[in-house]
Amino acid sequence: MPGSTVQPEHMQIIDQKILDARIEGMNLSGETLQEEMGNSIVLFIFLRHFGCLFSKEMVIDAKKMMEENPFAPQPIFFYQGTIKDGQSFFRKYWPQARAIADVNHRFYEAFEVRSGGMKEMFGPDVWKCGLRAAAKGLIIGKPIGDPFTLTSVLLAQRNLILWQYHSAHAGDLPSLDKIEHFPEYASTVYSLPR
Repeated sequence: MPGSTVQPEHMQIIDQKILDARIEGMNLSGETLQEEMGNSIVLFIFLRHFGCLFSKEMVIDAKKMMEENPFAPQPIFFYQGTIKDGQSFFRKYWPQARAIADVNHRFYEAFEVRSGGMKEMFGPDVWKCGLRAAAKGLIIGKPIGDPFTLTSVLLAQRNLILWQYHSAHAGDLPSLDKIEHFPEYASTVYSLPR
């Protein structure tokens, strides 16, 4: 995470085709990704799958962040199920969350969300993180989505990715306490012309 400014060499331009892509899901106000983002800094959270206790943990942590700091970057979740799948999942963990259904993985591929192998899914670090999530009362459920998908979290504004985090293994989640104050760190945000 940058210490004081967002440097242009760390930013990436989001393909206009993906910004213009139509979206569907829960609690959305825009018809395209660009419309849903608006001009604010937003937090894209790409969940693993709905049976994953780490996906549940990520949603709970993001909800807590917003409750404690309503000025934090607003999350937009992406998930690999249908609208109905999303409604069932988010009803339990955060009914007001904005979430985009991505059954065809269009957004997962565009933002280069990674997949893991056996080590990333079942290695010793994953088991340690599993204990962390279990201590929050979370349990594993039926996978809805690719169970080998890893979590990715990105901060974006307009047509730019300002910062991104790609998990090293299934239980590796970013610390949201730094992300929630990102606008304070980002004293200069450069927007590239279209």
